[in-house]
Amino acid sequence: MTVKTILSALLCMAVFCGFSQTKTDSIIKTEVRPIKVNDSVIDGKLIVPKKVIPAEVDSLGIKSLHDLPEAAELDQKWLNELYSTSLFDTIYKSVSELTYEPVNYPQLTTDTLKARLKRLNARTPFNVEYNSSLENVIKGYLKHRRTSMERLMGLSHFYFPMFEQEFDNYNIPLEMKYLSIVESALKPRARSRVGATGLWQFMFATGKEYKLDVSSYVDERSDPIRSTTAAAQYLSRLYRIFGDWDLALAAYNSGPGNVNKAIRRSGGYKNYWNIRQNLPRETAGYVPAFLATMYIFEFAEEHGFKPERPAFQNIQTDTIHVKQMITLDQVAETTGVKIEELQFLNPSYKLDIIPKVEGKTYVLRLPREAVGVFAANEDKIYAFANAEFNKREKPLPQIFNADTKVRYRVRNGDYLGKIARKYGVRVSQIKRWNGLRSNNLKIGQRLTIYPRNPSTSSSSQSVKKVVNTTGKKTYKVKPGDSLWSIAQKFSGVSVQNIKDWNDISSSKLKIGMTLVVSK
Repeated sequence: MTVKTILSALLCMAVFCGFSQTKTDSIIKTEVRPIKVNDSVIDGKLIVPKKVIPAEVDSLGIKSLHDLPEAAELDQKWLNELYSTSLFDTIYKSVSELTYEPVNYPQLTTDTLKARLKRLNARTPFNVEYNSSLENVIKGYLKHRRTSMERLMGLSHFYFPMFEQEFDNYNIPLEMKYLSIVESALKPRARSRVGATGLWQFMFATGKEYKLDVSSYVDERSDPIRSTTAAAQYLSRLYRIFGDWDLALAAYNSGPGNVNKAIRRSGGYKNYWNIRQNLPRETAGYVPAFLATMYIFEFAEEHGFKPERPAFQNIQTDTIHVKQMITLDQVAETTGVKIEELQFLNPSYKLDIIPKVEGKTYVLRLPREAVGVFAANEDKIYAFANAEFNKREKPLPQIFNADTKVRYRVRNGDYLGKIARKYGVRVSQIKRWNGLRSNNLKIGQRLTIYPRNPSTSSSSQSVKKVVNTTGKKTYKVKPGDSLWSIAQKFSGVSVQNIKDWNDISSSKLKIGMTLVVSK
């Protein structure tokens, strides 16, 4: 959608239907597994140990959020997909450079394809009619993009239910959900070369027109619910102009002005296939890519597709209205939800910081089990966040002195979240310093890191001093524990107290280690 801003010259300003994030509090099923301390990265692939960690009940009677048994079984390929942008790059390139050369794919005969397209045409308002160009695109996808299609089918189980709900609210054909695959390969933070962003690839001006907040902290073009609502409103208006969903799709990509020019240059024809040769190159391949994707998804079983997805797909999430500024790191520290899972559930927060701005409402999406933990300890969590903020000059990326940088070599078992916590920095910062586009790491890879506290975290060979525990109250670290959750178990004890009493400078804990929890 590279020319959407043309819409503002043709349409009156959109009347934005008051969107309340509370409407998204309905159950949304996630397919994400928190990365664990014992996970390993081998040849760029995440190896997941088959281990189930039980939940604990803390001294407040609140069930601490630990790794769900079902989540522990998610396969490594699925987790790699959640944080990879390779699919978006592949799709973007294939649409803009789509060719219609004949493809030898004997598994699908022309007669069979014609019959299936006829059935598909009968149940959708799109013009799904056979032509040789569409046949070649479909066969090309089946022959050369089978693996990527299976991976997209896996991701679709998380996103499609929310897309269908929003499209139903605006009387948009439910098959329009396949547009998100052509636009972004289901990557909420996908960004094109010209700046179109999110699942539905809104340009900055169009996003603003549809009330999508874009600031230094937030980009709601990456918010799955809000951006889908905006896309539904936009598509609805385009359909009112053209009265044809194929032309609405073309206008979504290149703008209604380009579609109108193509209609004029074609002598007044209004069927997409009759004006295609007069559309911009990318748009000419746009609708065929959409129709080919729809065909493959709708007839996936007939073609023997086996989507790579987790065995457990029913992890429920809910939202909490944030009352003050808080970071995803702080939420992870206090709820036990891994930072990688929080980033996946909250993709619109650009710096992993949820701001508090007068007149605006921002929400935190959590697994439902963690919502109870957060709500029951809300005051304590905000107090902890305040204390953390007060230690910093400003909660924005710091300007680091080159003299403090560390060259870190990736080891077996490392992942970005683990390395970030080791040096007191953010995953996004490590990626920016090293030009990383995904979360994938390889054993032996070198990373440049600027530690928050060079004097205590730059050396990986520092030795922990032995602490005398004689006559003092101690606590043995259990699965799912954090310094914050341990401090809550003992009256008058803070995170800093535990650090001081045990001569530790980081928040990293090992299961089974003994901590002094009294002065």
